[in-house]
Amino acid sequence: MTIILNQNQELSLKERFFHLNFVYIAIIITLAFIGCATLYSAAGGKLSPWALNQGIRFGIGFAVMLIAALIPPEFYYKTATPFYIFTLILLIIVEVAGHTGMGAQRWINLGFFKLQPSELMKIAIVLELARYFSVTPLENILSLKGLFVPALIVAVPVGLIMIQPDLGTSLMILFCAIALFYLAGLQWWKFALGITAVVSSAPVLWHFLHNYQKNRILTFLDPERDPQGAGYHIIQAKIALGSGGFWGKGFLSGTQSHLNFLPEKHTDFIFTMFSEEFGMLGGTIILFLNLILISYGYWFAFRIHNSNYFG
Repeated sequence: MTIILNQNQELSLKERFFHLNFVYIAIIITLAFIGCATLYSAAGGKLSPWALNQGIRFGIGFAVMLIAALIPPEFYYKTATPFYIFTLILLIIVEVAGHTGMGAQRWINLGFFKLQPSELMKIAIVLELARYFSVTPLENILSLKGLFVPALIVAVPVGLIMIQPDLGTSLMILFCAIALFYLAGLQWWKFALGITAVVSSAPVLWHFLHNYQKNRILTFLDPERDPQGAGYHIIQAKIALGSGGFWGKGFLSGTQSHLNFLPEKHTDFIFTMFSEEFGMLGGTIILFLNLILISYGYWFAFRIHNSNYFG
């Protein structure tokens, strides 16, 4: 999706549009269409409540994506810090007066929709770290003292999100940050030192996890330990995947999902539902399309030549 420009090259809005990678866009649209079709099947052949809403959300998101791709990179460079601070304030508001749902306090109720600031932080942390590393000399980044500021940039939002609690999003942001530290030039032995410290502190960290978080980890390692309770979802998902075979049972014909054995079929287990109906072949195609999408992303990133912006 990214527009590849040489240093100091300026394009008009029209020229920037035609420099977009339309193969990348086509893959995104294809995956979105497959997702909506699967939600249509999940609802028993009805557009509501999931497929239509997902289509509307995708349309809005797609428009925002196009606009974001056409905006010059200097805009993101200049707004990275304000956006990070704004998102950090939203996370603090969540702790003070956030909306609670399913045992977690993660949202701000705006009336017409619920805003989840941790989702914005996934973008904000990448922009802010990229901005910081782009203006910081390499020798400072390589020193332990120089790592204090970027570590603080990561630690504060991760800590706030952990309190909600949201372990998954916290880990996702942390892994994104680690990737940026690596791309900034941090030596591998410092990563090894950090990993060793985390592994060594695992027994202590385990003590601070909520019971449901501990159960998720234990169930992931051994779903058979509680087949009618915590392990039920994983076991039913495995049955659905296996029963789909190579070719699948056909569109609208997934028995595990339509007989309601498969829980959360329209969210957490949407891929499982798709694979039951379209088999191993369909699941492999989805994974392959996502692999192409990720590969294109890396290809774009390594071809950006303008070192003045996040380089």
